[in-house]
Amino acid sequence: MPVARDVEQRQAGNDFQLTAADFDRIRELVRQHTGIALSEAKRQLVYGRLSRRLRALKMSSFREYITLLERGEPAELEEFTNAVTTNLTSFFREPHHFEFLARELLPKLVAHDKGTRRLRIWCCAASTGEEPYSLSMVLREAGGLLSGWDAKLLATDLDSNVLAHGMTGVYTEERFQTMTAARRSRWFDELDGDPPKLEVKDELRSLITFKQLNLMHDWPMRGPFDAIFCRNVIIYFDKDTQRKLFERMARLQRPGDYLFLGHSESLYRVSEKYDLIGKTIYRRNAS
Repeated sequence: MPVARDVEQRQAGNDFQLTAADFDRIRELVRQHTGIALSEAKRQLVYGRLSRRLRALKMSSFREYITLLERGEPAELEEFTNAVTTNLTSFFREPHHFEFLARELLPKLVAHDKGTRRLRIWCCAASTGEEPYSLSMVLREAGGLLSGWDAKLLATDLDSNVLAHGMTGVYTEERFQTMTAARRSRWFDELDGDPPKLEVKDELRSLITFKQLNLMHDWPMRGPFDAIFCRNVIIYFDKDTQRKLFERMARLQRPGDYLFLGHSESLYRVSEKYDLIGKTIYRRNAS
């Protein structure tokens, strides 16, 4: 019962009381502003992240904080969004997608080009930048295959803090454990400091445009996108939100364009506009 949950929250040694009603309202605000559907299991995670905002704002209760959010204060809504967003990424995560891009998609795109010599890729959950920079490495390593092509990457994310990290392009050494020494040396410069850090080279950075974007809001871009990387995003959305999202994405792609999802994601009973052609790799059909 709600009373038992509230008592349990107090017994856990927390500074604030998160009532059942407050938690339910926070879940609704999260869904409204981000599309993310939080389960009851995320209660302690929400408490831990948002209690930091209460302390920063010198508030005494979640009810007071919810009132602030409901007033629609843009600055705090951004802080709220950043706080509840989960960001887990790495360079060349789920490597088969990058191998497919290099070995199949790019050669096929070049072979069937109708003279436009144009390539557009959207990474819609860029996080701290590892995914778009991995894509940029693949494009640069394609060498002469894309010579003379107008190739660009759009990297967007809901969380403005992690996006700023990606724009900076500076990473600590532990972020490179899954990257070959040759790639690390080719595409990053070592910076002095303790701990030592590496900075992405301008050759990679020049392909990417970073933009803050809430997938639940209007999208300024028109496409078309040859490939969309929407990986490890829809696991946080309910089915109805997923259907709306991919309906919108389908309008930004032509038949034959590609969509990449995360390893635990699927379009089964979500969208009929894409055909599964490989491990979490989809191709836009003519429907």
